[in-house]
Amino acid sequence: MNKEAQVDSSPAEDLEWSAMGLAEPILELLDKAGFKKPTPIQVKSIPIALKKRDMIAGAKTGSGKTASFCLPIIQGLMGRKGTYALILCPTREIALQTLDTLKIFGEPLGITSCALIGGTDVKADSIALRSGPNVIVGTPGRICDHILRGNLWLEYLEYLVLDEADKMLDMGFSKELNNIVAQTPATRQTLLFSATIPPTIESLANKILRNPVRIRVGAAGVSIPDSVDQELLWVNEHSKKRELLRLLRDFKGTVIIFSRTKDGATMLWRSIHAAGIEDSTYISSNKLQVHREAALKGFKDGEYRVLVATDVAGRGIHVENVGLVINYDLPMEAEDYVHRIGRTGRKDAKGIAVTFATGHDLKQIEEIEHFIKMRIPERFTRDFEPPAKRSASGGSGGARRSSSGSRSGAGRSSGSRSGGSSSRSGSSRGSSSRGGSSRSSGPRRGSR
Repeated sequence: MNKEAQVDSSPAEDLEWSAMGLAEPILELLDKAGFKKPTPIQVKSIPIALKKRDMIAGAKTGSGKTASFCLPIIQGLMGRKGTYALILCPTREIALQTLDTLKIFGEPLGITSCALIGGTDVKADSIALRSGPNVIVGTPGRICDHILRGNLWLEYLEYLVLDEADKMLDMGFSKELNNIVAQTPATRQTLLFSATIPPTIESLANKILRNPVRIRVGAAGVSIPDSVDQELLWVNEHSKKRELLRLLRDFKGTVIIFSRTKDGATMLWRSIHAAGIEDSTYISSNKLQVHREAALKGFKDGEYRVLVATDVAGRGIHVENVGLVINYDLPMEAEDYVHRIGRTGRKDAKGIAVTFATGHDLKQIEEIEHFIKMRIPERFTRDFEPPAKRSASGGSGGARRSSSGSRSGAGRSSGSRSGGSSSRSGSSRGSSSRGGSSRSSGPRRGSR
């Protein structure tokens, strides 16, 4: 890879779809599907992809990367027979959503596609492969499985896409990726899309891309949409479920709740379902693939208002109009915080992200705030004792309870905090008292 290649991080022009170089039949399908204008990553990447150049593109989650590679591939394969494109995805959910995009814009133009993912019938995969689909979408493990079985040959491949490449490496697919790339011709076009561009991605790009064009829209993986209002809710461990149920009952819109583990997601869903929130479901690797697909479809279609998910499953959730994301458990990695809250506030719609934190989470919270380069507006439940270090760094806004259990000042402060030379103002944090007990309020949008 040419290390001297420039990274294009300049603002994207305000262009129309007709200026992208796409064929008229694709433009008609875009209009029919309601895609009014291309996103910044699409403006920058589609013309490059259409020129058959290798590319490494970094953009935040929810920025429209899928169409950035699907549309050029569809245009390049119109009127052709045979398998010429492979799109690799880290999870089953992402692969299936990519397949949906291919079907919307490809099927009307005669482009066939199939998904090869874990949790499905291998025999059904083999039948699909024998039909000679133009495009294959799959997870690295299942693709390698079919290569070993002799069901899949990649020597005629013309397009190779690595979607969410950072997540694939995080999940330990490095060996599988190397094996797959080794089966493809050196003349292929390779498109690498990633929310973040850490050194591991740079190393991978150096090995598999040829003099690529480098594109970056915003601060990849770090930029938080202005449309998302964040809130940090400090709570005692034994109070988390109580506060979660309160949020779910107060907020009437669509909600995604993130749990750290697959078993945790299952148990959490059982708890909220038993508490009477029956329009809820969950997805995790504990579920059969057919059940995961049904749960996600039900959430998209409005059958379920609340979805509980893990980080691995959460990367494949592309649902419009999610009003609230709740981080019930903190993510293992700071960058996953960005991916999680990117499920709301999509396409500039307003969204809220509430993160639960206990006294044991201080270090992880500081790592997240360092990663996103901002301090998250916070409030405390009535029975929570703010960490001493947090209060000191937060100034007067981190008022501690007196020995009698009451807070200094009337109710909660407005959230105005000063930290050295910087200051910020959070949302109003008034508490209501009923029968002598105080409860924290639901999610709210505060000033930034």
